[in-house]
Amino acid sequence: MFPTVHGRIMDYQGELDFLYSLQKFGIKLGLSATANLLQSLGNPQSGRPCIHIAGTNGKGSVAVFLSAILQRAGYTVGLYTSPHLVRFSERFQINSREVEPEQVVRLARKVRRVIHEKEPPTFFEAVTAMALVYFSEANTDLDIIETGMGGRLDATNLVHPLLTVITNISLEHQDYLGHSLEAITREKAGVIKPGIPVVSGVSQAKARHILETSAAEKEAPLYFAGRDFRSRKTKTGLHYFGMSRRLNRLQIGLPGPHQAHNASLALAGLELLADQGVRTDAASQRQGLEQAEWPGRMHLLPGPPRILLDGAHNAAAMKALARGLYTEFSFSRLLLVIGIMADKDAKKMLSFLLPLADGVIFTRPVYERAMDPERLQAYAGQWPTPGEVIQPLEKALEKARWWAEADDLIVVTGSLFTVGEALNCLDPVRYGPD
Repeated sequence: MFPTVHGRIMDYQGELDFLYSLQKFGIKLGLSATANLLQSLGNPQSGRPCIHIAGTNGKGSVAVFLSAILQRAGYTVGLYTSPHLVRFSERFQINSREVEPEQVVRLARKVRRVIHEKEPPTFFEAVTAMALVYFSEANTDLDIIETGMGGRLDATNLVHPLLTVITNISLEHQDYLGHSLEAITREKAGVIKPGIPVVSGVSQAKARHILETSAAEKEAPLYFAGRDFRSRKTKTGLHYFGMSRRLNRLQIGLPGPHQAHNASLALAGLELLADQGVRTDAASQRQGLEQAEWPGRMHLLPGPPRILLDGAHNAAAMKALARGLYTEFSFSRLLLVIGIMADKDAKKMLSFLLPLADGVIFTRPVYERAMDPERLQAYAGQWPTPGEVIQPLEKALEKARWWAEADDLIVVTGSLFTVGEALNCLDPVRYGPD
């Protein structure tokens, strides 16, 4: 039975509390619980046109580029991403509009009614089911579904897409996906479906070979960035050289040199979708790329001092951030506010930014998986960068702003949870919590 609560806010908070309580079941890699849950809900994913996106980094950016372009071409687009920055409702949107609290209440209760006590879903499984029901009921033209972790056993892997995207692959979630690049690639390759075209930004030879083998076994056409299509970023913009299309001087709304690669994956995917009747013209593609927004990813708040927030949560993302700092920004000093999750390779992540920084504050968001900042500081001992531990995050931000001068740049990074909490502190009107 549902808890007896009254009023819109209490109903919403009550259902969120229920969903978050499912986190006690942890992470379960497997499809049977999700399959049974979706079957009880009438298989809302069945027959639904969608794009399935897997990979280590860049999934959200590619999803946002695709969503923005398709919307400007006149399509009604569902978007499912995770995690959220500050509000649960960010996780599923239709035409860039977050799901309303009343819909969250209704969808959560609909899922709760069909949960079998002997097979309780995890948080991600339940929320995935809610999103798929939401899009099905709205009869969206096309849905963009981002995996949570891995691919083969990810709860989203019950969709049957028109297109699959595998952005890139590096070491992550090794306790669940495997301790080598090859093992993780095999898990990611599990999203490849028979006959469904695949676009990939994977660059490592061993990983490419695994994807090629899997795609060949399933007779799925596979297109690699750098081989089948390519892009080049210059001062005049992004130049895309596709399978059958060329576009020049494209402007990208998301900052960072790595976004040129992500944009090219989206454009290649749209070429393949056109063969299936989902067509977008050059004007929609230009406008979509230029107007795409993705908060918390190289997200600049004007100063003084300027504050850049980026949810880089692994070594590859931190390397991209470090590169972007010196190609996209100018500053006198670089000051870091950093909080990382306990299951990450923090030492390697720090190795990309600490040598560039003039000072660092180690902190943590209010989240049980966050690493003790004292431990972070210990990892940083091999670099001479001046640093200190300050908790909570709000106090760390206050110190960084006091410390910074007008032409300095403060960078808040290490995790989307760190960035989300920071945005709530710095801009509570726009980034207020649930």
